[in-house]
Amino acid sequence: MKPEEDAYGQLLWALYNGKKSVEILERDDGYISAYLSPSIYVSSYEEWKSYEQKAMELVKGRVLDIGCGAGRHSLFLQEKGFDVLGIDISPLAIKICKLRGLKKAEVLSIDDVDFKTDSFDTILMMCNGFGLFGNPIKAQRLLRKFYKLTNKNALIIIQTNDPYKTDNLVHLEYQKNNRKKGRMSGQERVRLRYEKYATDWFDHLIVSKEEMKKILNGTRWKVKEFLDSENSHYIAIIDKLEK
Repeated sequence: MKPEEDAYGQLLWALYNGKKSVEILERDDGYISAYLSPSIYVSSYEEWKSYEQKAMELVKGRVLDIGCGAGRHSLFLQEKGFDVLGIDISPLAIKICKLRGLKKAEVLSIDDVDFKTDSFDTILMMCNGFGLFGNPIKAQRLLRKFYKLTNKNALIIIQTNDPYKTDNLVHLEYQKNNRKKGRMSGQERVRLRYEKYATDWFDHLIVSKEEMKKILNGTRWKVKEFLDSENSHYIAIIDKLEK
């Protein structure tokens, strides 16, 4: 990733240095979302929502934190004694993780995850981590890969956002157009902007609970339970179908 494309890393760098920041998410239909001072990225356990705290209680063994950002989950788990590897596509995010004390952190895309069999007991994908799958076909391919690199009792703990829990007419129109194109309703084409920095355009996938279950079919993973928030976000606890 070129430095000028690391908008997410620059945002985290500003937050790490105590600067108030604005995160801009731009969608390919022209819709723009702005988040003022998204300090959640560097927040402590005490500041997290209860469903997120509960998810951390279910983590076990060796952990792969995909899309670790500034490392808030990895650092919390490391402090609790877990063996954690945090990975992110943003070089600056990984630099921040190391500065904050994360012992194992690597610049690595979800597409390039390739570890030995039985390498991990928990795969963590928080902060809308399901979105990193991009589309259902890629999701199934990566989930099959995750099956091989985890042990027989492994869990995937993953967060997403139900796209149907909205009354925003712009979002509903975008979902309708997606379906006309043969895409999933919550399959978005977006890029992140921060000040003069901008990422490349990428696919981001958000799904309902039923859609997630359908994507899992044939991957040898199944939903064990859902942890609900007070809004449209939720966390899925996923374990192996065959042990």
